[in-house]
Amino acid sequence: MRTDMRTNFLLALIAIAIIAIALRPYLAPEPVQAQSGDPYPLYIEPGTKMLRAPDGSRQVYGRVVVDMRTGKVWGFPTFTPDTYPVNGADSKPQTSHPFVLGRFAFEDIDK
Repeated sequence: MRTDMRTNFLLALIAIAIIAIALRPYLAPEPVQAQSGDPYPLYIEPGTKMLRAPDGSRQVYGRVVVDMRTGKVWGFPTFTPDTYPVNGADSKPQTSHPFVLGRFAFEDIDK
């Protein structure tokens, strides 16, 4: 009889612990975080500018983007003063491929 009482007590204790574990997310939920790591460190210049390749091979309207990790300055052609790539002759969405405009030497700031 003593063993049955001990077994029932241990089973009840286990059942209470499982219920406590199951109810914890409902009583004190963890805050949700939608971000997954650090964002890609880019600075996108507002508006469009006339972009000129350093070698003189192209001159087009586009967006200026600075990679804040490396200091490289990229030009994303839009071909029009619009802030996104447009091709009036084609109704499909366009993809803009960047070209290097220059580089900021961020490492020289601390000298």
